[in-house]
Amino acid sequence: MKLKYLAGALFAGAALTAISANAQELMYPKGEGPYSWDALEEFAANHSGLEGQKLTIWGPWREGGDQEMFESVLAYFEDATGIDVEYGSSENYEQQAQIDAAAGSSANVTILPQPGLLADMASKGYLVPLGEDMQARVESEHAAGSSFVSLGTYADEDGNETFYAIPYKSDLKSLVWYSPDNFADAGYDVPETYEDLKALTEQMVADGNTPWCIGLGSGGATGWPATDWVEDIMLRMYPAEDYDAWVSNELKFNDPKVVAAIEEFGWFAKDDDKVAGGTAAVGTTDFRESPLGLFSVPPQCFMHHQASFIPSFFPEGTELGVDADFFYFPSSSEKDLGNPVLGAGTLATITNDSDTARAFIDFLMNPISNEIWMSQSGFLSTMKAASTDTYANDTLKGEGEILLNATTFRFDGSDLMPAAVGAGSFWTGMVDFVGGESAQEVADQIQTSWDAIQ
Repeated sequence: MKLKYLAGALFAGAALTAISANAQELMYPKGEGPYSWDALEEFAANHSGLEGQKLTIWGPWREGGDQEMFESVLAYFEDATGIDVEYGSSENYEQQAQIDAAAGSSANVTILPQPGLLADMASKGYLVPLGEDMQARVESEHAAGSSFVSLGTYADEDGNETFYAIPYKSDLKSLVWYSPDNFADAGYDVPETYEDLKALTEQMVADGNTPWCIGLGSGGATGWPATDWVEDIMLRMYPAEDYDAWVSNELKFNDPKVVAAIEEFGWFAKDDDKVAGGTAAVGTTDFRESPLGLFSVPPQCFMHHQASFIPSFFPEGTELGVDADFFYFPSSSEKDLGNPVLGAGTLATITNDSDTARAFIDFLMNPISNEIWMSQSGFLSTMKAASTDTYANDTLKGEGEILLNATTFRFDGSDLMPAAVGAGSFWTGMVDFVGGESAQEVADQIQTSWDAIQ
């Protein structure tokens, strides 16, 4: 792809990349491989007459990382429509999106990983409603579709709940990592329910083994891994409506339900027999080093709860699916809560309406827009029609199948809370909790911090 950088074309201090599908070969020849070529052909037929028109997109993916993979997707959009696409990003892309919106110079389409920021933009009239038809498509065409409709629905300037954003590219957090060899040697089976997971934890202790590696250390962000634990546990103890009420503070942080979820995390983390290094090590062990206990000889632990990115910190040469594997942090068999999944991801919305913007939103609902990136790396899809055979490896395919089997998807709760809580008192409170304070004490302190900003 021959790229032309247009400095400050629309965005202050930013660079836009002009994508030219005609200047390069498409990554995968049309008609070959397990891709949804028929869907792409139908899309092209439905969006004729846009040749030579312009589309600007602002998003989080930058050069040297995911930008190149996103551009490989954009090439198929350009090829199908003849639309001239310019994509821009910057180190401070979130702030820039708000600056551009306030100045009336937004890109046609904005893609962001922060639902809270999009909700704020919607309340100021910066987003364009996508309509009931698109809402219905997200509901029916994505796994846990109603969850994603909720994730893309915000109050407009008049306080009316309106659908504004569709999901594109998801991340998965509800995972437990383990060594298949260690499990096989000890005679352990992968647990299928939350109750089985707790029983396995107790069995390991009875066998003289240490079940878990848990580390909350992360510099100035120390404590955040525990927030993922609590969020996953909330979704296994209570309905998603309670989770939603919690992250909005309608359900107070010191409500007995939340306190019980924190105490449940303590069942795993505040027992010296269940954690590598004992409870004292939980708050000080760096999260990047925590999973290394899975690979020591003999193993320092047998399980590690962490998101899909954690293999980046496994020992060099670790072969996924052989040396390390994962299973879904299982749902409860005693509660009728389905299969909830905790995750994150990016959402696409229109910030400057045009026919080309509408065409691009429709393209992101086409399986080919997912499959081209799925076949590379770092992309998980919740789109039912996207072929899982296009995933680059079995690890991504397995993670993608967990998302497809989800009945409920909820965004990382701490990311939805005010920063003073979600990236502040919640983090520090979890450190205090594993350090000896009670769940009630910690929950009261976090709620007090929330009250102080309301």
